[in-house]
Amino acid sequence: MPLEIERKFLVKSRAWRAGARACAIRQGYLCSGAGATARIRIAGAEAFITVKGKTQGISRAEFEYPIPLHDAEVMLETLCVRPLIEKTRYSLEHAGKLWTVDVFEGENDGLVMAEVELTGPEEQVALPDWVGEEVTDDPRYRNSALVSAPLGGLALVEAELGNGA
Repeated sequence: MPLEIERKFLVKSRAWRAGARACAIRQGYLCSGAGATARIRIAGAEAFITVKGKTQGISRAEFEYPIPLHDAEVMLETLCVRPLIEKTRYSLEHAGKLWTVDVFEGENDGLVMAEVELTGPEEQVALPDWVGEEVTDDPRYRNSALVSAPLGGLALVEAELGNGA
């Protein structure tokens, strides 16, 4: 069974930006609950449907499949719960691991989170100096939760970062 094993952090500075590659993402949820979520995502010119199981520690089952872009657009507009999640995902390497930094827009504007996928729940990773508080275990920071309870503007320190991330 495919597993997603990841840790999530709030971002405390802009130091991650150098060399990061960007991709615009729009996603919506067909359903979300304690046992499973079903998501539609458009990332650049590609589209996916993803089903995730219940989180256990930092792991959960994840099944993701490509779907036609047009179908994803229709599902986002007609079937998904509002608001949609809009973000730009940046990818970069740190200490041999691929990190992603999501800069949220729309209802979650101002929220910036980083995540790293692990090969196992006990894997140790070197944390970059630009990550702050770990929010892996805080359900408020799951993308599916950001639909019903947006956290725009809560995760950035304006004095340090200025306007935007």
